[in-house]
Parts: sequence; C-alpha cells; structure tokens
Amino acid sequence: MVDRNEIPKTRNKQLKSKYMEHLELFLKSIFIDNMVFATFLGMCSFLAVSKKVSTAVGLGAAVIFVMLITVPLNWLLDHYLLQPGALSWLGEEYAEYDLSFLSFIMFIATIATMVQLVEIVVEKFSPSLYNSLGIFLPLIAVNCAILGGSLFMQSREIPTLGLATVYGIGSGIGWFLAILSIAAIREKIRYSNVPAPLRGLGITFITTGLMAIGFMSFGGMLTGGDKKPKEEKQVAVAPIKDNKVEVSKTSDTKDNKKDKVVLANNIKVNE
Repeated sequence: MVDRNEIPKTRNKQLKSKYMEHLELFLKSIFIDNMVFATFLGMCSFLAVSKKVSTAVGLGAAVIFVMLITVPLNWLLDHYLLQPGALSWLGEEYAEYDLSFLSFIMFIATIATMVQLVEIVVEKFSPSLYNSLGIFLPLIAVNCAILGGSLFMQSREIPTLGLATVYGIGSGIGWFLAILSIAAIREKIRYSNVPAPLRGLGITFITTGLMAIGFMSFGGMLTGGDKKPKEEKQVAVAPIKDNKVEVSKTSDTKDNKKDKVVLANNIKVNE
C-alpha cells in the first residue's frame, strides 16, 4: 500500500526538479550560451543599432518578442511535422516520412511572419522608434541570432514545449542584455579620447571581445568548476591499479605453486 502522505512529497520533489530545470536553462541561455558573447550571432544589428541606448532597447525588446514566439512555434513544427516519424499522428502510412530537409525554410517563414507583425505594431504605436530603427527592424527576419535560437533548439533536442519557451525568452534576454550594455558603453566612449585608428567599429570590437571574455566566467556557474572531473578521474584510475595488483598477486601465487610442484618432484627423484 502507498502511503497517502508520501504522494504530496513526491509531487513537490517533481515540481522542484522541473522548476530547477527551467531555471537552469533560463540562466544558461542568458549568461553561458549568450547569443552574442558565446556564439557571436546577430553581430550586424548588434554593431549598427548600438550607438544609442534608446534604439538598443527598442530593437532588443523586438528580438525578445520574436524569439519568445518563434522558438516555441518552431518546436511544434519540428516535433509534429519535420522530424522523422513526426507525421505518425496522421496515420501509420505517414510514420516513415522525413521532412527535416524543410527545417530552414519553415523556420525562416515563421520568423519572417512574426517580424512582419512586430513591424506593423511598432510602426503604428511608436513611429519615432520605427524611424530610428530604420531598415534593421525588417532585417530581424534574417537575423542569424533568431534563426540560431531555433536551430540550437533543434540540435540540442529540447524535450518539452515549456523548455523551448524558456530557452527562447532566455536567448532573447541574453541578446537584449548584450546590445544594451554595449550601447551604454559606446555612449560613454563617445566623450573619451580614443586613438584615431580605433574610433568607431575598432573600439567597439575590442570592447565586445573584452565583454565576451568576462561572460566566459559564467561557464562555471552551473557546473561547479573543475573539481568534479578531477575526482572522477581519480576514482576511475583507482580500480585499474587494484586490478594490476590483483593480477600480480594471482601470477605470484601461480608461480609459487609451480615452484612447489618442481621441488616436490625433485625430492621424489632424489629419494
């Protein structure tokens, strides 16, 4: 018989594990796997629209919205249409169909549709932001960071729709954090005495590289550093040494037995 008091405890443990899984993926997509500082995706709009904080905030918010919608939608397309055997819900005769070669076309079509919707909304409710973003707002449709979010979701085989949604919004926030920080730095650099050869994109590239090095420090935030791998290596090596000792011991015992047999034969011969 199952104790009724244990059922809520197991449910609470399952909820905590799911919550921690979602939180871990959310933080990892923002800091560790940042679209700009870890994979250097979306650099064209990152460099072009980061001259002012106001325009960076507008474009970053648009990227968050687009990734929040497109990554879960593309997850649904991938799991129920594109993957091998994804069409099994239509019937057994469709179970062997493989439409994965259409992934790029379907993902880009979904992204372009959502970007068009964002462009219409921004143009209607914020004409000044629409004019400041200019050509870069419709170019979100071909922003490699947004397409990369859907492709990373597919290649990393994110199992559930909830995790795909968390990954989409986390990746968008990571890109927003990157462009907002570089825009704030560039506004300060404008009043600094930068050497002539480094003015403009030169100092921006250097600053971006230094920020990427800083974000690399988040790599040990969820892994616990380098202590665990070393302990695993020591544990893995220990049995091998014991086996060698055991083998040497067994070989020694076999040699001793042979020596005893030889000595016994010699004694008999001498007798």
